[in-house]
Amino acid sequence: MNPSMALTGVIPPVCTPLTPDGEVDVRSLLRLVDHLIAGGVHGLFVLGSTSEAAYLTDRQRALVVRTVAGHLGGRLPLIAGAIDMTTPRVLDHVTAVTEAGADAVVVTAPFYTRTHPAEIARHYRLVAAASPVPVVAYDIPVAVHTKLPAGLVLELAAEGVLAGIKDSSGDLAGFRRIVTGLHAHPGASGFSVLTGSEVLADAALAMGADGVVPGLANVDPHGYVRLYRLCRAGDRDRARAEQERLCALFELVGVGAAARMGQSSSGLGAFKAALGLRGIIDCPATAEPQVPLEPGEVERVGTFLAAAGLL
Repeated sequence: MNPSMALTGVIPPVCTPLTPDGEVDVRSLLRLVDHLIAGGVHGLFVLGSTSEAAYLTDRQRALVVRTVAGHLGGRLPLIAGAIDMTTPRVLDHVTAVTEAGADAVVVTAPFYTRTHPAEIARHYRLVAAASPVPVVAYDIPVAVHTKLPAGLVLELAAEGVLAGIKDSSGDLAGFRRIVTGLHAHPGASGFSVLTGSEVLADAALAMGADGVVPGLANVDPHGYVRLYRLCRAGDRDRARAEQERLCALFELVGVGAAARMGQSSSGLGAFKAALGLRGIIDCPATAEPQVPLEPGEVERVGTFLAAAGLL
């Protein structure tokens, strides 16, 4: 990856618009990318959790990367998830997404299989050795049931195995250990520390994060770019006010009735409903077997948008 395309700032994990029959809606995806660029974002992340990567076929994954990379034309860094259970499968995805135009890959610890930290380290070393682009670790224990130890991340950063971490663990103490620990690892210069939190973005930036990767930035990219700039300028009061506005907006992820759907159905359904209400995507469908929102729940999404000044 070109050093001038550092992983800093606001890097939304891009939603994958779908047609009613479950195919990638390319026209809506291009409009969403234009919406994010117009919001001033500093990069894009495709094929992560918010992109519904786990639900997409390999053909659909490649189409998403190819579409976004072609539309960006190198204007912003594009990172892509290469997420699968074991090293050989991840390496297949690395090949596919880099051939499609990704500038860096995002890789979780192995999952389904029970792993030891030594095996996680081996996984990342093997992936990095074979990858033609930088590798970013994805710490998301809620999905892979393994927490990446801060010491291991720092060790791999110092070796040059990892170019960064996207932290979606919710562990602020561990996040701080990585940020502060980098100062003691001179070999890790250029390592990017990114938070996936929508509601603690200001706190992470105050700790020394390089950037934020919030799913809600699909809905309000201008808000997160504004927050990032206020934090970088040291304007704590205005940054706090903007973060609180975004926290209130983030409540929309809870509109789905917990008795009939999971958090993924509710949250991703709300993001897509919001994008539909804002006229950015044509259809708010989520991938099967997620449960769709009901009309009344979509209406509630609209009230959150209106309160945030987005309708």
